[in-house]
Amino acid sequence: MKSRPFWSRVLVISLLLSVTESGTLSGSAASHAVTSDQLVVPAPPKVTTNLNAERKELFEKASILSGIPWAYLAAVDQYERTMNIAKKRPVHQGITSIYFPESDWVGLLNPDQLDTNPRSISFFHGFGRDGSGDGVADRNNDLDVLAAMASIMSKKGNREGNLQINLWNYYQNSRSVERIKQFATIYATLGTLEVGEHAFPLPVTSDYSYRSTWGDSRGWGGHRSHEGTDLFANYGVPVRSTCFGIVEVKGWNPYGGWRIGIRDVNNIYHYYAHLSGYQKGIKENDIVKPGQTIGWVGSSGYGKQGTSGKFPPHLHFGLYRDNGLTEWSFDPYPSLRKWEREDLNKRHK
Repeated sequence: MKSRPFWSRVLVISLLLSVTESGTLSGSAASHAVTSDQLVVPAPPKVTTNLNAERKELFEKASILSGIPWAYLAAVDQYERTMNIAKKRPVHQGITSIYFPESDWVGLLNPDQLDTNPRSISFFHGFGRDGSGDGVADRNNDLDVLAAMASIMSKKGNREGNLQINLWNYYQNSRSVERIKQFATIYATLGTLEVGEHAFPLPVTSDYSYRSTWGDSRGWGGHRSHEGTDLFANYGVPVRSTCFGIVEVKGWNPYGGWRIGIRDVNNIYHYYAHLSGYQKGIKENDIVKPGQTIGWVGSSGYGKQGTSGKFPPHLHFGLYRDNGLTEWSFDPYPSLRKWEREDLNKRHK
């Protein structure tokens, strides 16, 4: 007897593990079977489960069958989510956010650009796969999409080096591979997808002041606009990570002095400049958490390495979004106000 297709076993295992004591399916399993655009379910779900926990469960099951570490599957999915936002691509409301254009899914030369037949899609070298075992390759189905991406990622093996080669062959962009590697490191180190918490970059108990300085003129090094917010505080006030992330850059910059850059899983680069020094032991590729001390307020910068005191001590904080090809800054002031309120509320509880 012919064995059940490899990826259809993902659905079988998902359903078996989700059967409750009463013999019915939990809301988590039911949602795996719906299309991500319409979210139509045969019956009202019992309880809405935590989406991140549901996603992690799906990635872990897919990891068992594909041999790809769950953190890499989660990282690709998250990278695609950030690209959907940056490029304003259609965003499905399912568990995954991996995006395939129709022509890539069914095959560029496929005469039927709405094809859902796995065999004909394979004939035309489309990426579409049947991951749910229903005989249909639906690019709006979470399991089908995840099966397609797992197939791409494991073409030349599923060790980390092979995964990166496979991802480069797919994206043709070393920047994309680097981001996915960073996200995977964050997820694997922390062991969770719950990485959305933030913190204000200075202790809210310290003496500081700030206002919106976005776009203000700057003269040193040539005329330029201010790409951030200045938070004025005394020398030595702790500077804290605002996010869960990975230390991407650390060292001297003629403009920013002693600076540090942290990348979060939303593909946002958090930039801290003019520090007087760094927390001992912190280095590039370290994973940091919100509120963790990374350095101290200073007045370094505007010259060769070691230059300090050309302006009052303060923290320059900036945020930059990556669209896969380049980065651009956006006003961090609204985020800072939000994180400040959240930290103050925590103290009052």
